[in-house]
Amino acid sequence: MKIELPTRRHTTRLAGALAPLLKPGDLVVLTGDLGAGKTFFARALCRALGVPHEVPVTSPTFTLVHQLEGRLPIAHADLYRLGSDTADASEGELSQLGLRELRAEGSALLVEWGEPFLEALGGDALRIHLITCPPDAGAQRAAVVSATGPRSLVLLTSLPSPATLRASSGR
Repeated sequence: MKIELPTRRHTTRLAGALAPLLKPGDLVVLTGDLGAGKTFFARALCRALGVPHEVPVTSPTFTLVHQLEGRLPIAHADLYRLGSDTADASEGELSQLGLRELRAEGSALLVEWGEPFLEALGGDALRIHLITCPPDAGAQRAAVVSATGPRSLVLLTSLPSPATLRASSGR
């Protein structure tokens, strides 16, 4: 499903629509180029999940994982720096972060740059690929949302339609 995100409000609205659908153990993987809005979306989702505004929600690029509390525990990870030369080394680094264990214990995982590690994270992810659009596309950004398993398919099909999200954002 492709959703145009012409303003930050539209991105926040998408995060707000996803938040009430998430359950303990869900995996959301954010992909996209640098500057595409992954951390902005992650912050909007965490706020919609009840993380207080006084708690900073920043990119965990250097710490790799931030654990946050909302209506459910959230593990927000950025795996950009797990760029070791071999997949085995990267997966070893990933296992040291304990993300799969956090997921099994009931944390919702919100992972930036997690695409290469889907299986190591336990699979069945809602993938949100954020893209920047050419100036003539009508929107500055868009999200392409897809599912990789049965639980993420429930999340995907439970999201409002792109037209509903656009209309509810009040252009």
